[in-house]
Amino acid sequence: MSIVRQSLLVAGKDLRIEARSRVALNQVVPFGIIVLVLFAFALDPDRGLLPRVAPGLFWVAVLLAGLLATSRSFTVENDNGVRDALRLSGLDGAALFCGKALAVAAQLLVLEVILGFGVVVLYDLEPHHPLVLGVTALAATAGLAAAGTVYGALAAGLRVRETLFPLLVLPVVAPVMLGGTRAFEAALEGTPGEAWPWVQLLGVFAVIYITMGWLAFGALLEES
Repeated sequence: MSIVRQSLLVAGKDLRIEARSRVALNQVVPFGIIVLVLFAFALDPDRGLLPRVAPGLFWVAVLLAGLLATSRSFTVENDNGVRDALRLSGLDGAALFCGKALAVAAQLLVLEVILGFGVVVLYDLEPHHPLVLGVTALAATAGLAAAGTVYGALAAGLRVRETLFPLLVLPVVAPVMLGGTRAFEAALEGTPGEAWPWVQLLGVFAVIYITMGWLAFGALLEES
């Protein structure tokens, strides 16, 4: 069986679990929306501050909600013995990584669409240069999904994984927060040319962690 097919099987398994449990729909998405609403109340909209800080607030909401989604995908496997089944399945470690990262990325993209709509409504934004926004979102999502999957596997076997996982991931994904925020700011301010260097940063980050996961995920799964 090819690595592509193995990856799709793993991704399909994770997405079916989420579709049946509806955790993403009932908990992760509402959590992200609540974060946006709290920021809207905390910052004074009359001073025009919300539109200026909207890109950063958007990515903060995506990251916090994404941590819940990523942690959930590994917790389910630990609680139900699926982790041991994956070890014994004979599936390639790179395929396991790609499948889990694809599932996380799919959930993040859905979350970003919903939260993006929420930002437009709550913060009174007018989206400009959708191509820049879309490419930025794809590059940032790939980086977040890859890094989250690598560190999720690293922390999954630990008893304190619920608290350790955010501590491991948050410092690592700082380039994603910076690049995504700056690229969105440039697009919304009508200067898309300034966004592309940040998109390149996001692309480099994604390539690094995709390569790391491809090479090391099998060993991390065995050791955790």
